[in-house]
Amino acid sequence: MATTKTQTLNLVLREKAGTTSARKTRHAGRIPGVLYGHGQPPMPIAVESKALGEIMHGRRQGIFDVTLDGQKDTAIVRDVQLDPVSRRVISIDLQRISRSDVITSNVPIVTVGTPAGVRDQGGLMVLVTHEISVRGPADKIPEAIRVDVTALTIGHHINASELVLPEGMRLVTPPDQTIVAVEAPRAEEAPVAETTQLTPEVVGAETPAAEAPAT
Repeated sequence: MATTKTQTLNLVLREKAGTTSARKTRHAGRIPGVLYGHGQPPMPIAVESKALGEIMHGRRQGIFDVTLDGQKDTAIVRDVQLDPVSRRVISIDLQRISRSDVITSNVPIVTVGTPAGVRDQGGLMVLVTHEISVRGPADKIPEAIRVDVTALTIGHHINASELVLPEGMRLVTPPDQTIVAVEAPRAEEAPVAETTQLTPEVVGAETPAAEAPAT
């Protein structure tokens, strides 16, 4: 099962690009970025931090409606830079895309349900592939691919070829790529007992003679 969502992002034009401009933009509570594509030169833009967080909600897939100086357009997120500590977005690149444009995009995998092998057999579910690559019309790029795992038992898995994609979408990820599997529980290693090495006593061995006092 796949889901799609179209949202609107309001952009404002920055006076100029560059590190100083980007820093001022962040201090004002906005995220600096660039809008490019469709034969037009890159334009330095900014977007409200809160609005960007709400529209992305941890994802980078799908097409957005954008407005800039009253002009409406559509775009996708092509690149996001995160702060290495806070993991907050500090920069974003948007590419103009028509809804009919055919693009390739990575889409996250979301599992649904609890595998029978976990619930009834004590197994462990392993999400082997966290996202897959698909190609198709920009307006059909799903927000996520949802995979029902309830029937999986220990030793079984789901491949990319078994995923259900939206109409018009083509799988780019190899079809035999394992997406999710259920493994047998790992055996706990027995604790190793501590041992103390003793020097064996030799029965009957001669003891060294006491040294005579020096004269």
